[in-house]
Amino acid sequence: MNVNAIIQNQSLKAYNTFGIDVNARYFAEFNKIETLSEVLASATFQQNKQLILGGGSNILFTKNFDGIVLHNLLKGISKVQVSEHDYHVSAAAGEVWHDLVLYAITNNLGGIENLSLIPGYVGASPMQNIGAYGVEIKDIFVSLKAMEVATGLIKTFTKEECAFGYRESFFKRAGKGKYIILEVTFQLSTKHQLNTSYGAIEQELAKMNAEPNIKNISQAVINIRSSKLPNPKELGNAGSFFKNPTITIAHYETLKKQYLDLPGYPINAQNIKTAAGYLIEKCGLKGFRKEDAGVHQMQALVLVNYGKASGHQIFDLSSLVIEKVKENFGIELEREVNII
Repeated sequence: MNVNAIIQNQSLKAYNTFGIDVNARYFAEFNKIETLSEVLASATFQQNKQLILGGGSNILFTKNFDGIVLHNLLKGISKVQVSEHDYHVSAAAGEVWHDLVLYAITNNLGGIENLSLIPGYVGASPMQNIGAYGVEIKDIFVSLKAMEVATGLIKTFTKEECAFGYRESFFKRAGKGKYIILEVTFQLSTKHQLNTSYGAIEQELAKMNAEPNIKNISQAVINIRSSKLPNPKELGNAGSFFKNPTITIAHYETLKKQYLDLPGYPINAQNIKTAAGYLIEKCGLKGFRKEDAGVHQMQALVLVNYGKASGHQIFDLSSLVIEKVKENFGIELEREVNII
């Protein structure tokens, strides 16, 4: 493909997991860095708003995109041994995240198994600092390569330069829209340090009658996620729509008097993180539906498109959720999904 293959008026319905039917004024896919360089140098790219799209699993389109959308299809996974037990595994940004997890397990490499079945591409993982079941990207991250949009130069970013936070990074803040992630490198190990303490992993392993190892932990996570999270191929969604909020311990203790089972995960001496899904459910919104926009009946943290919801309808529903949680708990939820 070359720049001459930039498409006009492309539907993005198949490129976002909410299944929102909007159009991009211009659209191009790249599976080679050379092609990306050509597109970046084109007048069409330079004279329009730009959006880099991977798996489309953390985005809500509320309108047509009046600019150019670049769809990252860079592929490839490789590993290099760096010590007796440790390997650096590098994956191109267009690889499906779960395929990388399966690659690691097949190669007896631990550290990533708790992040099984998270939707999306590898390139989005450091942007969001994705996390699940007690593991975050920052725990296994080594570096990434990204192309600077303004210059076309490729830069390597260290963990420190990525400035990871809770579902945050440099690429969602100061670096937003300035770089296109090409490849991410993780440190994984044949000396497995298993993490089964979070969520229902231990119970699921017992149900499976399976010993704790990276393959079984991965399967346990898959089972848990599949039981309560809708498959985007069957029901449009972007996974967790809201971040779990951080509140003061004093605020938490006040709420705890009324809500005895309110989850709490201490962060430091002053603050504690609680569960957005719990708060939404206690507001009576679990399973709530307005036309084709709804709160999932099994997991209140997930907003869903039952078929023909517009991005605006999903967004309005998220605003209702934020309003009700603020009203009932004095906590303002923050959207995790990127709104376009």
